[in-house]
Amino acid sequence: MSDAAKIDFIYLSEQDMIRAGVTDMTACVDTMEKMFALLYQGDYRMAGANNDSHGAMVTFPNDSPFPNMPKPTADRRFMAMPAYLGGDFCTAGMKWYGSNIANRQKGLPRSILMFTLNDADTGAPLAYMSANLLSAYRTGAVPGVGARHLARRDAQVIGLLGPGVMGKTTVAAFMAVCPQINTIKVKGRGQKNLDSFIVWARNTFPQITNIQVVDSLEQVVRDSDIVTYCSSGEVGDPATYPLVKREWVKPGAFLAMPALCNLDEGMEQPDVRKVLDNTGLYHAWYEEVPKPAHHTIPVIGVRFMDMLAAGKLSADQLEDIGKIVAGDAPGRQSDDEIIIMSVGGMPVEDVAWGTVVYRNALEKGIGLKLNLWNSPVLF
Repeated sequence: MSDAAKIDFIYLSEQDMIRAGVTDMTACVDTMEKMFALLYQGDYRMAGANNDSHGAMVTFPNDSPFPNMPKPTADRRFMAMPAYLGGDFCTAGMKWYGSNIANRQKGLPRSILMFTLNDADTGAPLAYMSANLLSAYRTGAVPGVGARHLARRDAQVIGLLGPGVMGKTTVAAFMAVCPQINTIKVKGRGQKNLDSFIVWARNTFPQITNIQVVDSLEQVVRDSDIVTYCSSGEVGDPATYPLVKREWVKPGAFLAMPALCNLDEGMEQPDVRKVLDNTGLYHAWYEEVPKPAHHTIPVIGVRFMDMLAAGKLSADQLEDIGKIVAGDAPGRQSDDEIIIMSVGGMPVEDVAWGTVVYRNALEKGIGLKLNLWNSPVLF
């Protein structure tokens, strides 16, 4: 058997990922924009019957006869998120993670993630990489793509619910595309997270001269040019999800929602533009879970699917950011229109950013080279 059968791949630790550029938010936003254009063209595949599934998830029952089975506490799950992305990427990959909100009591992140990048032809591994930063930055970058096309160019004020990891990366993406931002209003659960966020924001973005800690959702939303809800919480009852009321929202506001969110009737009205990161993702989710689907999946795009099924919304009232990025649909059309974008998260995002970081690592000689085999035993 020839040397062509030999397979090596690289392992990238979290520090390796940083050295390879995983925290370069401007490059990540640009990469997500390219990814959305490929989604619109159809040059991708994810799991599921419609090739748009978020992934496959293992959850746990309330009662089990097996004493060692994990309990279904908040965010307690294991999940696999596979995808292929074409274009200049032409790679496949899968993010795998376990999640448990109780991890924080052990000094660990809620989710612990790894990502495998594969050659799209042979299926051979190219890299196995730490993926907490990979996932966090691609998640934050997607609202950044939205803001690039849908926020007012003169946006100055961000309203943020949730000053944790997702909040930080989302703010970083807004800063990358909206250079006039100078104010952040932030609401959080605990003083420790708020203090950490304020120190991070001041050190990272000296142009932010006004940081206000607020006590209510109304204060987060009111008078903000860009609004984002990035908090985690219990899923099941939409009445407990953080709410946006129309009366709070200023004309011209852009809202990007990558986490739990609910809307009042005013925000449901047709004059509020409703944008999805990938329409097919929400149709896939809707088919996979009990109805109403928003009880199971708390992102606002799933609420739109429930509204669609109930006849409260028509399909042509839902827009796709990929079509906007490609130039086949308009971005912001007036200074006064209110636009809300749902961010669901997709494995093609991990493949896109993981591919860029992997290629950076190869170019810079970063990572630990590992051998899978010189030749396979079974052939």
